[in-house]
Amino acid sequence: MNAEKVIKPTAGWVGVTMVITSLGLGIAGLILEFIPAIFFLALAVFLIIGFVIVAPNESNVLVFFGRYVGTIKENGFYWVNPLNLKRNISLRARNFNGEPIKVNDKVGNPIMIGLVLVWKVEETYRSAFQVDDYQHFVVVQSEAALRKLAGHYPYDNFEAENTEITLRAGGEAVNEQLEIELRERLDIAGICVIEARINYIAYASEIAGAMLRRQQATAIVAAREKIVEGAVGMVELALKQLSEKKILDLDDDKKATMVSNLMVVLCSDEGAKPVINAGSLY
Repeated sequence: MNAEKVIKPTAGWVGVTMVITSLGLGIAGLILEFIPAIFFLALAVFLIIGFVIVAPNESNVLVFFGRYVGTIKENGFYWVNPLNLKRNISLRARNFNGEPIKVNDKVGNPIMIGLVLVWKVEETYRSAFQVDDYQHFVVVQSEAALRKLAGHYPYDNFEAENTEITLRAGGEAVNEQLEIELRERLDIAGICVIEARINYIAYASEIAGAMLRRQQATAIVAAREKIVEGAVGMVELALKQLSEKKILDLDDDKKATMVSNLMVVLCSDEGAKPVINAGSLY
């Protein structure tokens, strides 16, 4: 059998009755000295081994001399064959908050990336028998999936400007790919992936300083472009209104001087310091 089989064994109170009966016969044998008391007392101890208590969102996998018998998933008090090996497997949802690991992104930059995974056991047969340790399997495969995902996308679009999805800005698209990869990897262990998210991402320490300066330079250039664009518009508007309202009659040289002065004032990092000229400019 290579699939989970859910069973509902004998109620535990039936086992309690058998244990009490065996104990009673054993005690009677000791008193009357004609019943094999040792046998019934040993039988009572043997029957006690068969008791199983299954809590809510827990399960118990039963194996009889190497043969899979079934899985108890319904919570309650039961009695099973005492010769069965019993393995408890929790069906509760669990969190795996992985430590950030160093990987290389699509363009080869070393980055630190970590994930948080919410998972639970869905198929107890595969969790118990298809892998050696399903909890350790989740940890190892989560790191492997994270490394593979990081290799498919760049950290940002500095070096891959045509890339639409990046690890830093991909958001739900990247997380969706991570979930798909994890579901494929953990299916062999009967694990259900409820949610997977990247919870930490940064450049590795050896290049973090250089990349930070690069990001700052990019931000400064973008800000300068906006400032120049706005300054050009204001200068154009000023010249147009001066001409339309006939406030000043400027030749090309005067216009060039005025444009130069306005651009310096509007694009400067510091506030303008006006100079009052009491005489003529010419």
